[in-house]
Amino acid sequence: MPQAPLRDAPPFDILPDGLMGSQAVFPAAEFRQRIALIQKALRPTGADALLLTGPENIFWATGRQTAGYFAFQALVVPLSGEPILLVRQLEMTGARASTWLSDLRAWQDGEDPAQALGALIAELGFHHLAVERNGWFVSQALGERIAAALAPLRLSDGSGLVEGLRVVKSPAELAAIRHAAAYAQAGMVAAIEACHDGASENDVTAAMMAAAISAGSEAMAMEPLVSSGPRSGIPHATWRRRKMGAGDGVFLELAASHDRYHAALMRSVWIGSPPVEAQAMMDTALRALDAALAAMRPGEPCAAAHDAAQAVIDAAGYTAAFRKRIGYSMGAAFAPDWGEGAVLSLFSDVSRPLEPGMVFHLPATLRSYGVFTVGASETVIVTETGVEPLSDLPRTMTIR
Repeated sequence: MPQAPLRDAPPFDILPDGLMGSQAVFPAAEFRQRIALIQKALRPTGADALLLTGPENIFWATGRQTAGYFAFQALVVPLSGEPILLVRQLEMTGARASTWLSDLRAWQDGEDPAQALGALIAELGFHHLAVERNGWFVSQALGERIAAALAPLRLSDGSGLVEGLRVVKSPAELAAIRHAAAYAQAGMVAAIEACHDGASENDVTAAMMAAAISAGSEAMAMEPLVSSGPRSGIPHATWRRRKMGAGDGVFLELAASHDRYHAALMRSVWIGSPPVEAQAMMDTALRALDAALAAMRPGEPCAAAHDAAQAVIDAAGYTAAFRKRIGYSMGAAFAPDWGEGAVLSLFSDVSRPLEPGMVFHLPATLRSYGVFTVGASETVIVTETGVEPLSDLPRTMTIR
């Protein structure tokens, strides 16, 4: 016999009182200010609203966070008034808890989210929509369906509008990043201690992550990078059960997080005595990092730090061992990247001036590709007079 429906159960879209903002990372006033900044930046475009789909931008604007951001979500920020958030139905409870938004809409499993978005925009009556076109989680196919669902609206490119606002951090954001830096340092200290002849990369990674998480870190937007021996000379290689032995270099890098804000740290270890060339490259990397940090002060272009580091590296004859930017912006992050490198970099010809409140990770690494990598990094806050490194861990290579 079929079971009778639960007549007293509330409708699926009714959420408990007191849930709104109960898991929010900042007070409502912080997000109201951010929405106001977006609306101010939107006015010169002539658009009625901005459509955001990237998890970092949606989080920055509203505090919305979840492990389920692989499912389509969209934030509509009108030129005036309150934003509207569209999420998968399963995410409604989390969206209410992590944000202070009053207007939440849902699409159902089995429904095309592009059609749900089109219906929402039609209901709101907009004629000109600025669209974020560089979001990580909108495939080409979904993007085409969204464009079709929004026709015949006028669509313009709103990419970069929010990213430009994210670069200078608020006091609340800086406090979160300082917490994350402390967690990262705890993880790095444990990882260095775990490196010894006979230890595996997995042993070191387990120690690193356990210490960072025990110190307070939440989920990290990218896995730590732990590699040894010849594997340490492969960029972005990470743990794979290899056991360390005498003569191995070890590359260690992680970013820890607090309320989705990340800070990263990188150090080098050698099991036994390092080769002369490895030590010379390590010394060069440290001098390059010092030069970059000394070049960072308000008003200087982002390129200045990179150019200062590059000059040191070129003079030492290690140009081919570098070939990358010296740093990138840090802040709120979701997998697959712990940094804001797509937002702002410390690299040649980047002319944006440094401002107090900007945050950067500077990994000064030199590689003998496929043989070893050496170097060190710092996450720093740009201050009124220079930079504030967020770690006090020695940068020199640790000999184990």
